[in-house]
Amino acid sequence: MRVRTAGTVLVLGAALGVAFPTAAYANTVAVTVKSPGATSGPATANSEISTHADCGSGLISGGGINQATGTGNGNHVMGTSPSSNGTAEYTGSTGVVGTDVTHWLGIGGSGGQAESAFSTTPYAVCFTSNLISHTQVVMNKTNAPTAATTVGRVTATCPANTILLGGGARTTPASVGDFKPIASFPTFNNSAHDFGLKAAADGETNPDSWTAVGWANGTNSTNETYAYAICSGSGINISGVTVKVRYSEASGPTTGSTGKKVTVNCPSTDGKLISGGAAISGGSVTTTDFTGPGSGGDHLNGSFPSDASGNPVSDGTTTAAYWTAFTHTGGMSSPSTYSEAWALCADDGV
Repeated sequence: MRVRTAGTVLVLGAALGVAFPTAAYANTVAVTVKSPGATSGPATANSEISTHADCGSGLISGGGINQATGTGNGNHVMGTSPSSNGTAEYTGSTGVVGTDVTHWLGIGGSGGQAESAFSTTPYAVCFTSNLISHTQVVMNKTNAPTAATTVGRVTATCPANTILLGGGARTTPASVGDFKPIASFPTFNNSAHDFGLKAAADGETNPDSWTAVGWANGTNSTNETYAYAICSGSGINISGVTVKVRYSEASGPTTGSTGKKVTVNCPSTDGKLISGGAAISGGSVTTTDFTGPGSGGDHLNGSFPSDASGNPVSDGTTTAAYWTAFTHTGGMSSPSTYSEAWALCADDGV
């Protein structure tokens, strides 16, 4: 087993030494998006609400979240992550923390203000494959950031001989209202990507890791940032599977109290959309180590499967092909700020 320091990568050799069949088969994929609709809240400042989407069939390959923001800046994503039962979180020991997960959490947090219009909607991407019949969740965490306007970056890496399907992010505690995850994206545990600090770029294939980034506007010694990688199960021959990254970056938002959406597509030649990610950053995240945006109040309000116009898909959708990032500034201007969206597309042998 190889362990890197907190804030980098935890790699488990759980699948090492497993004998794999030599034959490779086409990967037949089906995906259904499930969502229960919106949950209101938080109703008070510096607090959070938790809601969940669940797969009636299939396994979680990824998930998303979308929020109603009201007229202010207080609502923000606190977590978009897998769960064992729809309420329990993976925040304890690092490593492989769950198998064959079918639940996805959407956690919304408030800053120094709360409005009755605040709400959070979770999305579960439910995945079936003739090859990947089991999955596992790898979690890593870091006690960061503890200082204002610094990034807390942490990466979870899939075990050897498995393939990344998706991932998520979480920050705690909710009582620190200016603390939140501002990025959740696919990457690689290699030197070219600085072991997860640079994101996967458009057109890259088979990323093996997922990075989460925490961001705060103040100082707090107990801040924790969590990254989750959803990987194929051990002992599965994934030599015939290709997961392709689609990525888009756009300038902004730079004006205080404004939002921006960025949408990226899985074309049919890449297969089926199985998950996605989002970020608000200092830009160029695929070529340089991730840096924070222009203001400490900048945050995410959404990362979700969508149509081509950036509208969330409805419950039961089986044809989702786009992923949208919804970013937002705080009450101050945010120069040199960028928004990013990622889609992971799995080849389909049909």
